[in-house]
Amino acid sequence: MADERELRIRPGRIRTNRDQAVRPFIAQALAAAKKAGGSISRTGQISPGNRSRFGRGRIANIQANRLLTGRSRVTVIKTRVVRHSARGVPLTAHLSYLQREGVTRDGEKARMFSPETDDTSVKVFAERCDGDRHHFRFIVSPEDAPEMSDLRSFARDLMRHMEKDLGTKLDWVAADHWNTDNPHIHV
Repeated sequence: MADERELRIRPGRIRTNRDQAVRPFIAQALAAAKKAGGSISRTGQISPGNRSRFGRGRIANIQANRLLTGRSRVTVIKTRVVRHSARGVPLTAHLSYLQREGVTRDGEKARMFSPETDDTSVKVFAERCDGDRHHFRFIVSPEDAPEMSDLRSFARDLMRHMEKDLGTKLDWVAADHWNTDNPHIHV
């Protein structure tokens, strides 16, 4: 039997390996970013590495910076991606909501518009989108919307710039709503 006060000394180096040591949070975050394909500079700044510039808003950014003045229009844009699923609410329900009574300037039922026409069939658009995995919803609210004579031409111009920036043709419909303090466009 061993004495309770017996002490056994085992000389040698300390045996802690890297896996057992607790790493600081920043080291873990930098390692995860590097593992995901990003590059990390010596100052700790994370950059995306060699990624495509497609769809990153390059053209809009160049135009915005070049034309930015004190008279520039401030616009709020809310964005939502909605996936189509068997359990989800169909696109037609959202389009019906956009066309409800009392949202136009004169309190009438809203009419959907598209790049070509001022009165677009919601049924035809919903059928075209039937096989899509998802759709995007934008609410665009320019600061000076009450003073604008035509929100529809503003929306068409905005979507034309978006198509140019993304390098693809977009299939879209929109409705202008005037029933709030800030008139806005649903795309």
